[in-house]
Amino acid sequence: MENYDLIIRPKRHAFDINFRELWQYRDLLYMFVKRDVITVYKQTILGPIWFVVQPILTTAIYILVFGNIAKISTDGVPGTLFYLAGIVLWNYFAESFNTTSKTFKDNADIFGKVYFPRLIMPLAKVTAGLIKFGIQFAFFMAVYAYYLISGEATIQPNIYILLLPLLILLMAMFGLGAGLIFTSLTTKYRDLTFLLQFGVQLLMYATPVIYPLSTIPDGKMKTLIMANPITPLMESFKYAFLGAGQFSWTSLAYSVAFAVVLLTAGMVVFHKTERNFIDTV
Repeated sequence: MENYDLIIRPKRHAFDINFRELWQYRDLLYMFVKRDVITVYKQTILGPIWFVVQPILTTAIYILVFGNIAKISTDGVPGTLFYLAGIVLWNYFAESFNTTSKTFKDNADIFGKVYFPRLIMPLAKVTAGLIKFGIQFAFFMAVYAYYLISGEATIQPNIYILLLPLLILLMAMFGLGAGLIFTSLTTKYRDLTFLLQFGVQLLMYATPVIYPLSTIPDGKMKTLIMANPITPLMESFKYAFLGAGQFSWTSLAYSVAFAVVLLTAGMVVFHKTERNFIDTV
């Protein structure tokens, strides 16, 4: 009997996910992450500086429109810090969701030619997004340190800053889980791709990114916003660094449970779709 280095077996059911195989292909994951980062920087003059320019311009627009014109409260926090805090965390989720939602469509050629665990590709997108997040978060911390040292504003950092790794992990899980479900659906329903940008933008307005939760009066609207599992993460982040916002262990536990269910569902749907998606893409 011949000895083979690799034996490819058909997946028996939707829950037949080989996590050990994902670990064996960790070098490929690293290569895809490196490729994605280099592709972003390639043929640009400013390189990674663009990752800082984007939140600066977005913050300036939010200050003008929502701060000066709409006069929306920022809970006593300087508008620059308040909007940056929301933008930095939200951008990581949106980036993860947008990039993973195109997995099957953008990689149909390579998926049809060579075998490797398909889940490696969306995992690489989410991991590469951490680099962009890291640059934007470093910029946020520089602005944060300025206000903290100068004393120009009342900022009350607290022990909940230690929850930052958990908040980032949960954002990655939300982006990955939602992206896996979306890319699986678009193999049959291409019309969904036209709703992606609109849907993400709509979800942002349903999340306290540009406004504090305290400005929403009690009622159906606040209930709907609180039902958004990303809301506790955004509020926890602002509360930890700025001392503004609301923090609740119950709400955070709700987000954790929702993220686990969403990611599990996403992986199952993705795994089921990958077996025959090449026939429909």
